[in-house]
Amino acid sequence: MAADIRVASTTAYFRPAGINNGLNAAELGLSYILPRAIGSTRAFEIMLTGRDVQAQEAADIGLVSKTVAADQLMEECLTMAKRMCSFSQIGLEMTKEMIWAGLEAGSRNSHMHHEAQAQLLVRMTTENFEEAIRARKQKRPPVFKD
Repeated sequence: MAADIRVASTTAYFRPAGINNGLNAAELGLSYILPRAIGSTRAFEIMLTGRDVQAQEAADIGLVSKTVAADQLMEECLTMAKRMCSFSQIGLEMTKEMIWAGLEAGSRNSHMHHEAQAQLLVRMTTENFEEAIRARKQKRPPVFKD
């Protein structure tokens, strides 16, 4: 659950193990992450009943981004990772920070202000934007050097 992007095998299933083992379902950050991933209504139901969530349902409710055949799982994850690695490192890092900050934000305006500051920081401290424009014009992938 703590991964930024979750891809599952079509044979995977997910279970809040603690509640099924006489403990509680609030384990390993699940009570924090799961409601943010799938909404509190579904999180309560899954965590309180301890039921299994099969791969297709996990994709349908947003627990995972997608499902793929077990023999294609690593290839799919590597493809996604390669795409992300083609972007600016600082751009990716700040995007992740802004997503998490948005999930925690008390007010929409405050979050939008932080997004604007982050965007300005990347724009002022790198040549990423200029490189992206050059690459688009030259019909090639950008090479970010941050």
